[in-house]
Amino acid sequence: MTQGIIILDFGSQYNQLIARRIREFGVYTEIIPYHTSVEEIKKHNPKGIILSGGPSSVFGDEAALVEKELFELGIPVLGICYGMQLISHLLGGEVKKGEKGEYGKSELTVLAENSLFNEVPVTSTVWMSHFDEVVKAPSGFTVTGKSNIDIASLANEDRNIFAVQFHPEVTHSEYGSKMLENFVFNICKAEKNWVLADFIQTEIARIKRVVGDKKVILGLSGGVDSSVAAVLIHRAIGDQLTCIFVDTGLLRKDEGKKVMENYGKHFNMNIKMVDASERFLTSLKGIDEPETKRKAIGKDFVAVFDEESKKFGDASFLAQGTIYPDVIESQSVKGPSATIKSHHNVGGLPDDMKLQLLEPLRELFKDEVRKVGVELGIPRELVYRQVRILQEADQIFIDELYAHNLYDEVSQAFVVLLPVKSVGVMGDERTYEYTAVVRSANTIDFMTATWSKLPYEFLELVSNRIINEVKGINRVAYDISSKPPATIEWE
Repeated sequence: MTQGIIILDFGSQYNQLIARRIREFGVYTEIIPYHTSVEEIKKHNPKGIILSGGPSSVFGDEAALVEKELFELGIPVLGICYGMQLISHLLGGEVKKGEKGEYGKSELTVLAENSLFNEVPVTSTVWMSHFDEVVKAPSGFTVTGKSNIDIASLANEDRNIFAVQFHPEVTHSEYGSKMLENFVFNICKAEKNWVLADFIQTEIARIKRVVGDKKVILGLSGGVDSSVAAVLIHRAIGDQLTCIFVDTGLLRKDEGKKVMENYGKHFNMNIKMVDASERFLTSLKGIDEPETKRKAIGKDFVAVFDEESKKFGDASFLAQGTIYPDVIESQSVKGPSATIKSHHNVGGLPDDMKLQLLEPLRELFKDEVRKVGVELGIPRELVYRQVRILQEADQIFIDELYAHNLYDEVSQAFVVLLPVKSVGVMGDERTYEYTAVVRSANTIDFMTATWSKLPYEFLELVSNRIINEVKGINRVAYDISSKPPATIEWE
């Protein structure tokens, strides 16, 4: 499809989030590598071009650059973060290595009216994440905004080139969505030509075409991503799909039973359950480091699944519920992004696995996956769901969220059991038990998040129930960290 917005990927952790925001406007958006030639870009016939952020420095030996000709095409350009530094560097401005970074929330002050800031107030909150900074605007550009740094945004209205040092795509940028809307519709004159509902029909048709009459196996975890992938693929090819559910022993209380009932019975899928809990728990014994733990789980999961998949000798495809945050946090597919954490379903499969990959959700964000799940008829409580001590504590938290009508008010909620014991007093006796951390986060895209402002009385109730009802916990804390700098999950 042409006549949309092209995003040149410089490796930002937020590059797909930019696309997601624009798709919400109903405009087709495509992410392509930053080193795509100008001639190839012209073939897409874009209405606008966005230069994403990224981990590079324009001073680096291997700096990610673009051809200057890009700015002579007459196509509107918006540079974000590194994109702003790149525009300045290539067009005659000055960028310097930062002495201190600017991260998290900052206040933007608009210095000059411009098309990008139409209906944006003089002061607003924006989200920064940079070290280098622009100290001199290129010739013909106006400094349109400042924050803790002197130059936070630039504009050349005559050439339709705009740049911002902050990230308008994240929800913490108060008027970021308005800025992107201004760029897409007022500056680029783009037309609405994409809706999420189209994705389902398009993907079902693609799956039918790609798979044909061959067999597919899928690793069903019971989580939102693999569940939606399973239902979507089943909608396309029916009994050609077989799901393998691996019980790792790390699931929530009774979750394995729920998976078999909900998807085996409700959706009439072929599901085989494999109890590998002892294997996983043995492998994790004595491991504390998060990435090592994640890799151990991934290794065992892949091994178990590989063993089981060989029993289906007629299968040609391996289906996974991989979503874009998995890809973006594990490795960059289209750009040089830094690794945040590894995922067993991204780059963790055996080299000798003969099956072809089928990943229908690979380009979607979590919230989009959930919307697809609802459209497919998956019960809402399964789509929006959030190992002895932890399971019991976690169940209490989830139960109380439901009981107080707060479950739909948060994006993700769970309890973490820390490998830390502390002294307590229970029933006039000294205890030495574990600490539980209650975590609840609010987010739209799962790339950034804030902690949920749950009522103190509610948190007190949850804490009291966990301590009183779950043997082995004598202390409960509430996590009030945002993402970034933290992640939503604990590991």
